[in-house]
Amino acid sequence: MARIGFVGLGTMGAPMAANLMAAGHAVRGFDRAEPARVAAAARGVPVVPDLARAVEGVEAVVTMLPDTPDVEAVLVGPEGIAPRLSPGTLVIDTSSIAPSAAVRLAASLAERGLAFLDAPVTGGPGGAEAGTLAIMVGAAPDAYARAEPILATMGRPRRMGPPGAGQATKLCNQIVVAQQLVAVAEAITLARGQGLDPEAVLEVLLGGAARSWLMQTFGARMARDETAPAFRMALMLKDLRLAQEAAFAAGVPLPATALAASLMLAQAAAGEAGLGHHAVIRAYERLVGRGQPANEEGEGR
Repeated sequence: MARIGFVGLGTMGAPMAANLMAAGHAVRGFDRAEPARVAAAARGVPVVPDLARAVEGVEAVVTMLPDTPDVEAVLVGPEGIAPRLSPGTLVIDTSSIAPSAAVRLAASLAERGLAFLDAPVTGGPGGAEAGTLAIMVGAAPDAYARAEPILATMGRPRRMGPPGAGQATKLCNQIVVAQQLVAVAEAITLARGQGLDPEAVLEVLLGGAARSWLMQTFGARMARDETAPAFRMALMLKDLRLAQEAAFAAGVPLPATALAASLMLAQAAAGEAGLGHHAVIRAYERLVGRGQPANEEGEGR
């Protein structure tokens, strides 16, 4: 079993850290937000008060952070942990960041003798709790072989290629997720426009070729205008931005992704970036004159 420092104890990170502990690993966790530290401690995760203590003497570090700048700051920034880690330490980033940043981080950390793996995940809080996340890994083969037992306690890892390949795969995932959410939102909006019960329509669709995990998980929430986030729209917008940046650099057109991003940007402009990504249906409700603005806390009806 390994000594692991876990940085980022939010909705996803806390249950992932708890699963590492349940598998017998010695975990020390840190998060800059006090509520996250308190919630993780309530799960039994040993939480330390500062970043340096979290990574002292560890064999592996796992990060689960919101965006590229956060990961760069924690790993290689002025107060970053890279100088504190012993050569050979595994640095496993499960955040969703730019593939190009993952490549840069891998090269920078390799100069210090550290093995970097980009290992973004999908499966949501439920998958994090159950330890069934799909984990897309970019890493050198030897680093992946060493990290696989750690990753396997949090989900189902698969090496997709060298550093950056995991993040590129995650962007492909987010493209499909965003477009499926938009498709379900359009179907529900049309159902209402035709005077149909949208939940009854969804039940029929789930029995046929249109069935998907996204529809099953979020369709009824859309129909009932339940907007509490399992995954915040702000984070989906970040991922779609990264996808479009990567596509532009590669010369790959993503017209449907651009439409999904535009609809979600409309939600953000309405003050609803803190709602769940499935609240994209509210953009359609506004288009047909049925939408209501979020309240002062950014929450829907």
